[in-house]
Amino acid sequence: MNKTTKGWLLLAAAILAEVTGSLSLKGALEHSALYVVVAAGYLGAFALLAVVLRAGMALGVAYGIWGASGVALTAIGSLVIFGEPLTFLMGIGIVVIIAGVLCVELGAQAAHKKAESA
Repeated sequence: MNKTTKGWLLLAAAILAEVTGSLSLKGALEHSALYVVVAAGYLGAFALLAVVLRAGMALGVAYGIWGASGVALTAIGSLVIFGEPLTFLMGIGIVVIIAGVLCVELGAQAAHKKAESA
């Protein structure tokens, strides 16, 4: 497995850990044992994000994707698990987040290619 693939897999794990922690926070309001999952989720998310950065991914790309994906997946997860509403405007926001993440990644790739050719 090359370094780039490893970085992306670790970033995906960091995102899932953060989303798990966030969704468990809502559940912990009624089942206090879930605070253990909240703590493990957030600690795991930050630890994995640190490993992603150590693997060489740019902070702006890693944090942008981590944060934006976390917001979008948490909103979808809260719809599925807790039945919280997801309005049309919220859906537009999620699409904008996805577009923003795509722009950050494409910009980072362009900067990387420019640096390699210089």
